[in-house]
Amino acid sequence: MLIDDDEDDREIFLSVIQNILPHATYSIAINGQDALSKLNGSLKPHLIFLDLNMPLMNGKQFLKARKDNEFIESIPVVILSTSSDESTMREAIELGALYFVTKPDKYSAWEGALRNVLDNFFLHQ
Repeated sequence: MLIDDDEDDREIFLSVIQNILPHATYSIAINGQDALSKLNGSLKPHLIFLDLNMPLMNGKQFLKARKDNEFIESIPVVILSTSSDESTMREAIELGALYFVTKPDKYSAWEGALRNVLDNFFLHQ
């Protein structure tokens, strides 16, 4: 699942994921609130990619809400953010994120970053 309000970032992310994992299924939410409503149904993804800066419910608020929901608290979360601030990274990890990735500015860098996260994630499953 990708939770991100930026349409351009969603398009790049999905293009890269389809290239890396062509048979993967995915879901999109445009903010944390949208994600919670989708996750309270039967949807339980293997991994959540989460932006931090979104309207209605941002990424940090989503991470906090996730801790109060037994159904989704065990789903690993990877932060995808434009921020590279160390205190933001540390806070996201303290709130339960598995990885923190600063959004790259080039397609090849997106592919490298996501491939690295996915390789590490599936290696430790």
